[in-house]
Amino acid sequence: MLFKRLFSWFFVFGIVFYSCNPVFAKTTEEEIAELKGRIIQIEERLAQQENKTVEVEKIAHGAKVERSEFIDYKLGEGVEIKSAGLTIGAGATFILQVTNNANGDDFAKNSEDVTDVSYSMDLEFEKTFGDFGLAFLHLETGDGAGVEDELQVFSNVNRDADDSDNSVSVTELWYEHYFKSLPLTLTFGKIDPTVYLDTNEYANDECTQFLGHIFRNSPVIEFPDDNTAGIRLAVEPVDFLGIEFAAMDANADWEDVFDNRFLAGQLNFKPKLFERPGNYRVYGWLNDKDHIKWDDALKTKEENYGFGLSFDQEITDVLGAFVRYGWQNPEVYADGSDFLLGQSWSAGVQLAGSLWGRNDDVFAISFGQVMPSDDYKKANDMKAKTESHLEAYYNFKGNEHLSVSPDVQVIWDPYGGDAVNGDKTILVGGVRAQVDF
Repeated sequence: MLFKRLFSWFFVFGIVFYSCNPVFAKTTEEEIAELKGRIIQIEERLAQQENKTVEVEKIAHGAKVERSEFIDYKLGEGVEIKSAGLTIGAGATFILQVTNNANGDDFAKNSEDVTDVSYSMDLEFEKTFGDFGLAFLHLETGDGAGVEDELQVFSNVNRDADDSDNSVSVTELWYEHYFKSLPLTLTFGKIDPTVYLDTNEYANDECTQFLGHIFRNSPVIEFPDDNTAGIRLAVEPVDFLGIEFAAMDANADWEDVFDNRFLAGQLNFKPKLFERPGNYRVYGWLNDKDHIKWDDALKTKEENYGFGLSFDQEITDVLGAFVRYGWQNPEVYADGSDFLLGQSWSAGVQLAGSLWGRNDDVFAISFGQVMPSDDYKKANDMKAKTESHLEAYYNFKGNEHLSVSPDVQVIWDPYGGDAVNGDKTILVGGVRAQVDF
């Protein structure tokens, strides 16, 4: 403020000196009006420069952040920049889980009790460019597999576990361009396909919502082996319809990217039923890296493909619901896979805490099933029953930086009843702490 005032007054004195020259002399009223206008312009420019300093945003770790938090972009209507500076977000997630029936290969028998912890941390950077583009960098690290490595199941219980031994990795690095003349968005770079495909308002964030894999994304989508080189196109021709296409390297090795492709397309219908927001996504995908046929091991160049849907709908001010379904080719598997799931479905509801006087809290519960492929069952002479999952959590908002979530999961017929150490029902209880910097 001191600098601003000194600069303003020096400028005022300069103008006065300049206007005292008889060649440029003006009336007193004109001089005062001109000086006021100049001072206002200077203060506005100084304010703009101050706004360009680095801002720190609190972002839920791992959350699929809506880009509108940083850039208010509406397809077909151009871009309105909220901040011209660099936006930085950081968060950490700590998870403790206990299970009563660890059934992994390391246990002599079912019913072993295990208590494990894990943590992960994200650091995210965003930078807007004029009114046409956005760059994004996501760094991630963590340690601990939690109880996942001690369970033999089709779909595991801690989607947040980052057992990277504290190694820092570049999870995402991409540039996004907005076309003003067309309702079109182009994204390219190192991309996380789960940010765009099979997303859901109530079941898509392991750091604040459901922890189980089955409720984070459909377990019957064969995504690329890791986040990888890719390109995405999104168009919204009308307000109630979004269309997306994505092409990525299925092997995630950044070599021969056109030989092993993951291709996906998604339609998102947004009808606003009863004046309430909702998303009705329908998608299809193809993974054409080499697959083996279950009933003919000599056929090693097969493709995998599938389709699915992901619906979410706000029903009242305090109640929302979601449904997911997925299917994939039951006849093939990727080399190294122990099993193949043919179908999966899940459904759940979310209640806002305002219903009981806790406006920022959330309670949610869901149920889902994963069904092994019949071809897998026949080829391996397995029971291959349907594995069922139930999960419930309560997200308690302590303050703007901390939330704590007790979580419970139940798994019936783990690994389809074919686990080495038995098929008793598995109970997993735990607590998650989310810290936003």
